[in-house]
Amino acid sequence: MNEGALRVYLITDTDLCGPRGVTATARAAVAGGVTAVQLRDPAASARQLCQAGAALVEAMAGTAVPVLINDRVDVALAVGAGGVHLGQSDLPPAAARDLAGDGFIIGWSVTEPGQLPALEELAPGTVDYLGVGPVYATATKPDAATPIGVTGIRDVCRRSPLPVVGIGGIDASNAGAVIQAGAVGVSVISAICAAADPRAAAAALCAAVAGAAPKR
Repeated sequence: MNEGALRVYLITDTDLCGPRGVTATARAAVAGGVTAVQLRDPAASARQLCQAGAALVEAMAGTAVPVLINDRVDVALAVGAGGVHLGQSDLPPAAARDLAGDGFIIGWSVTEPGQLPALEELAPGTVDYLGVGPVYATATKPDAATPIGVTGIRDVCRRSPLPVVGIGGIDASNAGAVIQAGAVGVSVISAICAAADPRAAAAALCAAVAGAAPKR
């Protein structure tokens, strides 16, 4: 996949988006420069996820911004999303690739370097990128693992054969350090979903990432 799509990656939170709603928040964030959107709502039913996913896919049509669904390959395929993001306890990536075929983005969560050897057991192309963290402490996901810090994500980036996206407690003030550690992008939830102005929050994140990116 195009690594540029991972630069500033929004993960939605229905509660934090509030009355504004997930779709409107995502639209504003993309206007501010967000490059990928993941629909995440662990409390939603499959039907609710399908409805929200279909609305998000429709909203992103024509933007070149991929929509991914958290955990649910079935929902992603049903609504025509661009991919899925899987956790360590979700459907195995190889099974997801068998279901979805080529051209479908599959991300995989990694919480510590010891999980990287499992990639060696997968056929090339099974997973497209790694979501690594939490980098910093976060209240958005109560059951999150212990933060690995910038040192931890640097270690994963050095060992990983795949592009790495940092996640967990990231905002415009610390996104640059994650990029300088070797990540190709950052994933955020509250930094955009809880912002009064999602477009401005996204623009600030994009500026922080661009300022820290290696010059080519």
